[in-house]
Amino acid sequence: MKEKSKKIQFNQKKKKIKKNYKINKAIEILKKIKPANFIESIDVAFNLNINPKKSEQNVRGSVILPHGTGKKIKIAVFTTGKNIKIAQSSGADFVGMEDLANIIKKQKIKFDLIIASPESMELVGKLGPILGPRGIMPNPKFGTVTNDIKKSIKDARKGKINYKNDKNGTIHSNFGKINFSNEHLYENFLALYHSITQSKPAQLKGIYFKKISISTTMGPGINIDHLSL
Repeated sequence: MKEKSKKIQFNQKKKKIKKNYKINKAIEILKKIKPANFIESIDVAFNLNINPKKSEQNVRGSVILPHGTGKKIKIAVFTTGKNIKIAQSSGADFVGMEDLANIIKKQKIKFDLIIASPESMELVGKLGPILGPRGIMPNPKFGTVTNDIKKSIKDARKGKINYKNDKNGTIHSNFGKINFSNEHLYENFLALYHSITQSKPAQLKGIYFKKISISTTMGPGINIDHLSL
């Protein structure tokens, strides 16, 4: 069996593996964990008591984190007419139609967010096999299929994130960077937690959150006492 690195051993000593922590304490522990040689993201996994095979129980939504994610995102916009100039002046990294589709097909540029106006969706729909698995297929529920291109770009730059459960009923998301203040991480976490809480399927009864854990990009997961939230 491969011996654990000194870093892993150091980090695991910082927490009791099976213990659940209040979110404030968990954030403090993350700050004390031996860091990587880059500014790590802070991630959260919400394991939900849902049946992902039932469409009515799937959870998806979006929320603007009050302090953003700390990540500079690359935004592409599919649109036509006057919205082209609006998208360009609003800070889109690339605006186009067929030319943008070709860039995506050839994977010349990896975009973090795709926004599309309604009339472009016939073209964008053909890119589903590429955009879908990456979680960036435009969707009206996320505000990424819209005529208000300016607002959609503005929200994304402010820290808007989209979330949805995977096939195991878990929502994975980033809610900041390790160099954020404890208070900002706490407020970002609560905004995301409350948004997912409000997205609870109406048909679901009983427990909603089975388990919540947070971690840095390279660090161990820390279980959250979600009953204290």
